[in-house]
This record gives sequence, C-alpha cells and structure tokens, in this order.
Amino acid sequence: MQRLISIVVLLLLLLVVTPVVLHFGQKQHNDLEISWTEIAPAGSVPGVAFGSAAALLMQTELDGTTGWRPNDLIVWGPTVMADNNANRQLGILQGLRETVRVFKDHLTKISSDEFDQNLVEADNLLRNDPEKWMFPAAEDRYGKAVERLQAYVSGLKTEPPTSKPINARNVELMRLIQIWNDLLGAAHADLLRDDLAWLRIDDVFYHTSGLCHVMAHMIPAIEIEYAREIQAREILGTLFDDARAPLERCALIKPIIVLNGGDTSFLANQRRNLDAYVTEARQKFYSIREELDK
Repeated sequence: MQRLISIVVLLLLLLVVTPVVLHFGQKQHNDLEISWTEIAPAGSVPGVAFGSAAALLMQTELDGTTGWRPNDLIVWGPTVMADNNANRQLGILQGLRETVRVFKDHLTKISSDEFDQNLVEADNLLRNDPEKWMFPAAEDRYGKAVERLQAYVSGLKTEPPTSKPINARNVELMRLIQIWNDLLGAAHADLLRDDLAWLRIDDVFYHTSGLCHVMAHMIPAIEIEYAREIQAREILGTLFDDARAPLERCALIKPIIVLNGGDTSFLANQRRNLDAYVTEARQKFYSIREELDK
C-alpha cells in the first residue's frame, strides 16, 4: 500500500512539476536576442543581415533543449500534452517559409534575373513535412536549409560575390510586407473564430506567436538592408519600430494556461488579447506599404 501511495504521489508531482518546468523553460527559449553588429557588421553587403537572421531563427529552434518538436512522439508533438512549443515552431516555420520565398523570388531577383541557387535550395528544404521523423527527418531537411542560407551569406562575402545581394527596391519590399500582412490576417481570423474547438485554442494561440516571432526578428534586418531609404524617409523607421513592438509582445506572451473567458467573464480571453497585438501590427504594415508605394 505504501508503495502504491508513493507511486501516486510521484505521478501527481510529475503532472504538476513537468508543465511548470516546460513553461519557464519555454519562456527563456522564446526570448531570443540577436547581436546585429556580429552577424551584419557595418559595411556588409545587402543580404547578409537578412540571410543570417533567417538562418539563425531556424537554427535556434533546432538547437533548443527539446529540438524540433512537431515530429516528436505523440506526447511531445503538436496534438497532445506538451504541444505549445510544437505549434509555435509550426508558426515559425510558416513565417520563415514565406519570408525565404519572397527573399528568393523578389528581394534578390529583378524580372528575368536568375534565382540565387542557395536560396532556391533553402526554400525547397523548408517545404519538407514538419511532422516527418524519418525518410527524411524534418530536422535533417531544416538543418540543410540553414546551411544553404549560411552558404548564401558566405557567397556575399567573396570577391567578387557569388550570391545575389538584396536589390533594396521598394516595390520588392512591398511584397514582403504584404505577405506578412496576409499571414497575420489569417491568424487574426483564426483567433476570432467562434467555432474553434476548446482543445484547439492554445494551438492557434502559439502558432500565431511563432509567426510574430519571425516578423519581430526580421524587421531589424529590413532596417539594416534598407537603411538608406529609411534614413531618407524618417517616417518609415518610425513605422517599422511601431510594428515591431506589438510583434515582440505577441511573440513573448506565455501564459501558464491559455484561457478563453467570455466578454463579461472574470477569466481572461487570451486569444483575443493576443489578437490586439496582431491587429496593431497589421495596421502598421498597412501604413508601411502605403509609404513605400509613394
């Protein structure tokens, strides 16, 4: 009997301690700081900051304590128990996929120019199934995508450069801002769905957090790559900073439990709280796009 009681107490402790450890460990992991002077020193070729930041965002997820989570065993994957980080990583992946695609298709390419081959390969590798654990493993494909992005950056530093630099034209940057706005628009719709199942609420919450994480950390790269235009039009710098602030907050919100209280409930409705930051960032992106179009 004593042994049975001990086992029950141990299981209860695990049920209580494990979520707490995961919660605070994840909060620390989410708070990513990038040293821009290290990855893109003054005078760097356009593209170094952007390519380095994209690679670092994925590498950070692969190198975390629990690594890539969406393809893990069922209790660690995106559907059961410790699923918050898995869904956040799926949001990060979606944000990176679209960001790298625009990087390849527009920011480094004009009209009939050839694509940068490293960016083509990185884009293709990021398209692999995030939930596959072999043949091929998601970690393997995404790790190779990081290598291709790093190879792109290295190619910018050769003499002459073997990689295609960012062309720094407003019309291409507008495409990226529009894609980000579309991603946030879809997240906004998901967060406000009335038919969202109770067990899906935290999935949507953390997927949105992952999207915000990518945009919040790529905006400083944009400010470096497009510094000349931003310095010439001070309002652009202000708008980018104003967009980054709510995205950073969205990326770092980590409640112990994602509550779904009603309009008059004493409980919080955290998905609607998160949506306030999403909506604010979208409004700033609208203004940025309008300013770039002038």
